[in-house]
Amino acid sequence: MTRQRRKHRFLLAQCLLGAMLFAGLGVWQVERLWWKLDLIQRVDARVHASPVRAPPAARFAQLDPRDVEYRHVRATGIFLPDRQTLVDALTELGAGYWVMTPLKTRHGIILVNRGFIPKQARRGETRAPAPVTSPAAITGLLRLSEPDGRFLRPNKPEQDLWYSRDVTAIARARGLRDVGPYFIDADATANPGGYPVGGLTVIHFRNTHLIYALTWFALAGLCIFGLVLLLRPRRTDC
Repeated sequence: MTRQRRKHRFLLAQCLLGAMLFAGLGVWQVERLWWKLDLIQRVDARVHASPVRAPPAARFAQLDPRDVEYRHVRATGIFLPDRQTLVDALTELGAGYWVMTPLKTRHGIILVNRGFIPKQARRGETRAPAPVTSPAAITGLLRLSEPDGRFLRPNKPEQDLWYSRDVTAIARARGLRDVGPYFIDADATANPGGYPVGGLTVIHFRNTHLIYALTWFALAGLCIFGLVLLLRPRRTDC
């Protein structure tokens, strides 16, 4: 077998393998696209549905977190402001903190993100105990815990520096027990004095699967075009 023929066969194999690989990746991205569109539709339905009772901590383990995240829920209990935590936040209102306050309910404790306060707000004021003689009714979106912190900014409980809403770590740091493994993003119901500002949940799912699918299919098309060129009968000179 001549060197030129071996090179020809090698190119054929590369084009065939590339066409199969890129086509497979394109199909996978199409499947991911339909999954993402279905997820967006389901989450949108949950967000705008009538609120349901927040699941007790003991029952949450039986649920699929993917089916309950962003569910519109309600909870009633008594806030424990002396145990609340400020978590670093960057919102449409600027830089500041999320105010994470434990809500003591009949079925355990639920962390509630009551909303945003600006960095100018004095930390002492945000931690000041509020009257807890009457129950508070909270409505908002169920969110899953955000463990460990942000990229390059891990939570530092020993320094009381928080960069993500890690329910387990916050509960441990504040000495809370029977805490649900999720938190509630409170809705935009106004709080006395204007702060914290609730209802700032950002619901955005990055969806670039169509672009990726078109890219993979284009590469598969180029490989098929290469196959056609390589398989085309060669013209010989007379």
